[in-house]
Amino acid sequence: MIIDAWMQHPTRRFLEQDIFASLRRWTGGAIPTGEVPIEATLDAMDGAGVGFGLLSAWWFPREGALISNEDVAGWVAAPPGRFAGVASVALDRPMAAVRELRRCVTEYGFVGLRVLPWLWETPPTDRRFYPLYAACVELGVPFCTQVGHTGPLMPSEPGRPIPYVDQIAIDFPELTIVGGHVGYPWTQEMIAVCRKHENVYIDTSAYTSRRLPPELLEYMRTPGGRRKVLFGTNYPMIAPDHALDGLQQSGLDEETTRLYLHENTRRIFSLSPGAW
Repeated sequence: MIIDAWMQHPTRRFLEQDIFASLRRWTGGAIPTGEVPIEATLDAMDGAGVGFGLLSAWWFPREGALISNEDVAGWVAAPPGRFAGVASVALDRPMAAVRELRRCVTEYGFVGLRVLPWLWETPPTDRRFYPLYAACVELGVPFCTQVGHTGPLMPSEPGRPIPYVDQIAIDFPELTIVGGHVGYPWTQEMIAVCRKHENVYIDTSAYTSRRLPPELLEYMRTPGGRRKVLFGTNYPMIAPDHALDGLQQSGLDEETTRLYLHENTRRIFSLSPGAW
């Protein structure tokens, strides 16, 4: 049973954004265009043995909801047992954002919040994030964000693990933080922050198994590190089968592989076995 910790079911509005031009260039046009039915996403998951995925909404500062929380709630309900929702909110309206997060968790059963600092061109230590961190702690859901350089055509500075993720973990030690996209080229910084803070984790979205940094694989082989890393794809930017290709050659033992592909995400997001 494989769980994808970072994926989107794309809408046309999401796919047509100019900021993704660099990703289209890197992937050789593999990113789909136009409307994508939910069945296409399920087929991609089934073809790679991915049984469950955390679907995220996307809120863009100027365009609004590229993938709305309502969209995600509908997809979660459509094929029961295949998805859980991750909310996204408008950072420029902090109190409305807190109310929306509460609504998504209490009414829709969403299991996390994702806000991408690079979209807002501000680090995650910006004061507007802090009410959301407090709400995540109270609601018992992780805060998911992007660490490392930014693939889309936006500034990369907000993705630095140090000082930003480190400072958030100091200010909110009860907050569970999941940093997606491995933190490259600051992967060592991200690993150091994970070692330092009990509730900080990494997911491998946006990287294929063959491209995972050697220092991250080495960390995953340690007793502490094997419980700190989650599998993710960043679908539709990377398809599940492509993300998993080369995993058998990574040198991870059976227990570490099981924790990576399934158990860590289930534990960190408090996913009930009855959810799938």
